[in-house]
Amino acid sequence: MRTTGRQPCVITVASRQRAQFIDITGQIRALLREQPALADGPAITVFVPHTTAGITINENADPDVMADVNNALEKIAPWRAGYRHAEGNSAAHIKAILTGASARIPLENGRLALGTWQGIYFCEFDGPRQRQVLISG
Repeated sequence: MRTTGRQPCVITVASRQRAQFIDITGQIRALLREQPALADGPAITVFVPHTTAGITINENADPDVMADVNNALEKIAPWRAGYRHAEGNSAAHIKAILTGASARIPLENGRLALGTWQGIYFCEFDGPRQRQVLISG
């Protein structure tokens, strides 16, 4: 995954639950400050290289929003529903498909151009685990 000839930057995220939404906005902001070349472009891509995790942007002011999202996703793809996948984590794969593996975020003067209430979330659906998130320009 090279967009500018540079390796993507990596942040590590550790989940503590099977399903968990972890706000990584602060980590990405810190990375942009530490890596000026990354903050130099018009946008960044945040990508998760895992098939049972995702990335999404949503409200980060009220934690009940993401709890509601988690509950809704559990209704759409419950953990036990007679899936055929032998590993027993098909619900996590389905939820990862629904949230997506990446987000593209515009930059303004080297800063994330997010809305007032927006945050970037790592979405864990098969935890607890330690995962990687790749950020590139």
